[in-house]
Amino acid sequence: MTTAYIGLGSNLGEREKSVRNAVKMLAEAEGIEVVRVSEIIETEPLGQANQPKYLNAVAETTTTLSAKDLHKKLVDVEVSLGREQKEKWTSRIIDLDLLLFGTEVINHSDLTIPHPQIHLRSFVLKGLCELNPELMHPVINEPVNELAVRLNGADYVLKPNIPQLVSIAGIIGVGKTTLAEKLAEYLVGKLLLEAYDTNPYMPDVYAGKKQFALDSQLYFLTSRIEQLNPNILAMGEVAVSDYIFDKELIYARRLLDNQQLSLYEKTYPPFAGQVALPVLVIYLWDSAHNCLERIHRRNRPYEQKIELQFLEALDSDYEILFADWKICPVIRVSMSEFDCTKDDDLQDLANQIKCYIAMKNQ
Repeated sequence: MTTAYIGLGSNLGEREKSVRNAVKMLAEAEGIEVVRVSEIIETEPLGQANQPKYLNAVAETTTTLSAKDLHKKLVDVEVSLGREQKEKWTSRIIDLDLLLFGTEVINHSDLTIPHPQIHLRSFVLKGLCELNPELMHPVINEPVNELAVRLNGADYVLKPNIPQLVSIAGIIGVGKTTLAEKLAEYLVGKLLLEAYDTNPYMPDVYAGKKQFALDSQLYFLTSRIEQLNPNILAMGEVAVSDYIFDKELIYARRLLDNQQLSLYEKTYPPFAGQVALPVLVIYLWDSAHNCLERIHRRNRPYEQKIELQFLEALDSDYEILFADWKICPVIRVSMSEFDCTKDDDLQDLANQIKCYIAMKNQ
């Protein structure tokens, strides 16, 4: 017996009746036992937005069938309930997806397991978490409850026709640049580094000369626009940045006085509309104390006056930023458990990242 998870959806006709009839037909099929079914929830359509809303659920089953035969049975049930085979993203009376089949990984032209979009769909992960929150994704090697946290309740679609920007976020000293350099190699991507060394105002700002704070923030803002210009970053090509553009407002609100901030907040929106959005964020976390120790070890002169309280404030700001984040998935990495010098850690993270971006050669 193999435990298999099946996604059910309907957005035409009597939606709930179609979902329940599909479950009934599966339970009556030879070689299949329906163990549990998650709550039926209503969700927004993906792809073509001008569609009726869906009802979705996930069924946990055990089966003596092979993955291929189970998939065929799902198609038979769809046809029996009146589904017409149409192009992707169109409305349908019933939709049955084989999400997981034990721990098997299958990549055939007519069947891919795990379903390639599980980790991008909150409505699927919600059902899986209800049934078995510790269930492991056999490719990403993370439990479904962790995959759900990464989406923060949103659903995403891979878009190969935009720059595949992976942005690394975190407070000063957490290790963003080191990781960005490593990941750019593993992903064969373009490396985008903050213009710390070329910013002429940084030493004065960290020395407490507030009159240079606005100049410094505007310098960073303009350099970001140059680096993250979607017309410069190639469509479908991977780029790794050691910063996230949205941090600009975090630092501006910490470093600028009221008059400077008022001017900056008027300048910021037009610039923000000109940058490529990340398709994935890697959020590095460590204690402010550990980050301060790294700052002292790397010994950049202008950083040596950074205080623990400032780092703790930044940490709080980042948590607030990502609490409502809906732009893209966020992978949180604890630097107490991750080692940038270990190939196994880097390869594992790189492999996970590949599941969240539309790489040309995937």
